[in-house]
Amino acid sequence: MSAPAPSPLAIVDAKPLPRQDEVLTDAALAFVAELHRLFTPRRDELLLRRQERRTEFSASARTSTLDFRPETAAVREGDWKVAPAPAALNDRRVEITGPTDRKMTINALNSGAKVWLADFEDASAPTWENVVLGQLNLIDAYERKIDFTDPKSGKSYALKDADELATVVMRPRGWHLEERHLRFDGRPVPGALVDFGLYFFHNAKRLIELGKGPYFYLPKTESYLEARLWNDVFVFAQDYVGIPQGTVRATVLIETITAAYEMEEILYELRDHAAGLNAGRWDYLFSIVKNFRDGGARFVLPDRNAVTMTAPFMRAYTELLVRTCHKRGAHAIGGMAAFIPSRRDAEVNKVAFEKVKADKDREAADGFDGSWVAHPDLVPIAMASFDAVLGDRPNQKDRLREDVSVAPGDLIAIDSLDARPTYDGLRNAVQVGIRYIEAWLRGLGAVAIFNLMEDAATAEISRSQIWQWINAGVVFENGELATADLARRVAAEELAAIRAEIGEEAFAAGRWQQAHDLLLKVSLDADYADFLTLPAYEQLIG
Repeated sequence: MSAPAPSPLAIVDAKPLPRQDEVLTDAALAFVAELHRLFTPRRDELLLRRQERRTEFSASARTSTLDFRPETAAVREGDWKVAPAPAALNDRRVEITGPTDRKMTINALNSGAKVWLADFEDASAPTWENVVLGQLNLIDAYERKIDFTDPKSGKSYALKDADELATVVMRPRGWHLEERHLRFDGRPVPGALVDFGLYFFHNAKRLIELGKGPYFYLPKTESYLEARLWNDVFVFAQDYVGIPQGTVRATVLIETITAAYEMEEILYELRDHAAGLNAGRWDYLFSIVKNFRDGGARFVLPDRNAVTMTAPFMRAYTELLVRTCHKRGAHAIGGMAAFIPSRRDAEVNKVAFEKVKADKDREAADGFDGSWVAHPDLVPIAMASFDAVLGDRPNQKDRLREDVSVAPGDLIAIDSLDARPTYDGLRNAVQVGIRYIEAWLRGLGAVAIFNLMEDAATAEISRSQIWQWINAGVVFENGELATADLARRVAAEELAAIRAEIGEEAFAAGRWQQAHDLLLKVSLDADYADFLTLPAYEQLIG
């Protein structure tokens, strides 16, 4: 058999990594190149369509005429269901999320959760090392060739028995991000196709042999047309490597306000490959600000921690998601419990664990089939909440929630909230924004800040709220007007506090000033950046 032809992809400005040739084989890169050739033009068109759609949404919000899409009414009224779930994805009562570094890979697989969301997106800063070695770690895990010894503690980590490991659902980058280190005819390949392509090519057949399959979470989806594009990618990919159609399964994060109006259509487009929908809280709020940022006072969100999942417009979104999924035979997966337990403060843990339990109890009672946690210590808490409702059943898709009735306006009834933005909320947004961006610029995508696991979505809502409050002329409870000057003052105070907290040496070794400057840029520029990670990627080293 002749060797594969050299790939038309060029690896650009990338420092060679140990064992990268095991991931970046000619055959794998040829597959990614073919994905790029076939599907990137449509991806480009859909990104342009996002801009047009935002304009439509903004105009509709001002005239109070927002509605479900009339041209797809036949889909919503039709009698259809998604393909049955494979055995490995039928019970999803607890899912843990996290990046694909070596230690996390072992800990997540061993966590006791039913599913691990192996994240190449919001919990992973896309350095070349994270992109390539993350793929290698998953290959090693499936071949049971993975172990890890912590250089600081000397503690060793190894996989449990196969039947105790979580099922992996991999999340590639969103459609909007590029991979600058892989180019075709001089232009970067979309990060989504790089992440999906490398993972699928190397692991699809291997996963089938393990009794599982290539399963994916699809982030930042904004329309059913974007879901259709993913479905076409799946059809092509399965034929390319010679596995049966329908082997791929995809769960779509409903984390944009546009997608919330197209849930049934998204499931329909993916129906042969659909596994469910997920309620992603922070990106959803970020999307509301982004799409309705010029919609006036009725769309101004209060402090992010004041927008709980029991807020009327959030409850409308989650209940509609459960009803939609169960009507179509799909899993409904709930939101994130982001608390990181303290090793020093048992009282903090006690209060937080009670809140996590209440949140997971609510989701299980509402009909969700599973939910997310960010830390292994939360797995038993979430598991108990769903065990209490599910018992021995793998899910509760038989609960059709026909009692739920959500009108189009319910999804954007932001002004139904009593809470208002506060000065402390502004300060917290600045604190989280600077601390997260600084870590991201050093290559860390999942960061514990104030006992919460933060990722790019929390940074997005933080900077978006600063932008929104300033542009809406919000007056805080202390009488101060939200202005660019106020944001600069708070940011300067926070930067000084960080310097005092960590010391001059650590401050100089970090990227604190750069993070401060970038946060202010994306929070204060009149031209609102669609994604924080776009300008941040230009500053990411590696």
